Amino acid sequence: MKAIGYHTNLPVDHPEAMLDLELPAPVPGARDLLVRVKAISVNPVDTKVRKNSAPAAGQAKVLGWDAVGTVEAIGSDVANFTVGDRVYYAGSIIRPGANSELHAVDERIVARAPTTLSDEQAAALPLTTITAYELLFDRLGVPQGGGAGQTLLVVGGAGGVGSILIQLARQLTQLRVIATASRPETRQWCLDLGAHAVIDHSQPLASELVAAGFGQVDLVASLTQTQQHYAQIIASLKPQGRLGLIDDMPVLDAMPLKSKALSLHWELMFTRSMFETPDMAEQGKLLAEVAALVDAGRIRSTFSSSFGSINAVNLRRAHALLESGKAHGKVVLAGF
Repeated sequence: MKAIGYHTNLPVDHPEAMLDLELPAPVPGARDLLVRVKAISVNPVDTKVRKNSAPAAGQAKVLGWDAVGTVEAIGSDVANFTVGDRVYYAGSIIRPGANSELHAVDERIVARAPTTLSDEQAAALPLTTITAYELLFDRLGVPQGGGAGQTLLVVGGAGGVGSILIQLARQLTQLRVIATASRPETRQWCLDLGAHAVIDHSQPLASELVAAGFGQVDLVASLTQTQQHYAQIIASLKPQGRLGLIDDMPVLDAMPLKSKALSLHWELMFTRSMFETPDMAEQGKLLAEVAALVDAGRIRSTFSSSFGSINAVNLRRAHALLESGKAHGKVVLAGF
């Protein structure tokens, strides 16, 4: 089968940073679906793994943690899907990625794709949807339908996770949602997705909130550059507030949280699949819930641009855009 991967960690402008490969098709396990991949999207985790995770000797590493496709075969213990189902999912970081014609994935983290979206539009959603959903409801502890009188600050509102988090918070809670963005186009993107207001994260967050008439907030979802904004986030939170974050910090000092009794919550959407937690199937359930919201017209795809067919050249272009920090929404590739 066709696949895109790499043998050596290289900068994105190197022609061998991503390679077109021919690999054996995967054999599905007992709980696996074998999916013929139609479209994928690219996430920051792809670029981090490409730069930092070396393949085993003599092997290629295939990335990709967002896919839409059609079920081609099922394992002996699969209960919820059948051949021909159109599905979407984010996969597991400890298994080969979905940048390949055929991909094996555990059925528990899969859902049927939204019927009203194209393959490209649907491929933009899974990883960021799972991350945003878990961050909002499981980590920050906001109950669905709740949050009245509280304010959520989304740092990095125009990115992939922020783009779906804004929508989930607006559609499924009563939170007031403030996003951060630093360019006119990303500011408008956040407003179009439903943010009540947008402040500039190139300026001190606490003073930006005050200038906008909001003061301190109850909850912060910090999605990018947390190290840079950490002191301002703490200043912006009310006593007993909650901070959820997803990005990698080289150093994390929790002591500044103590005086306000702030709580800190990490979100990693791969945790359930890495450890096969008892509630692993919650990811499939939440993707099904969001698919229903999409088909009801309440949630829209965060697809922002198509980079053409799934090949090494186009994937290098997509990685380069994400590494530039100038992407908004999701970059998608479709077809081999």
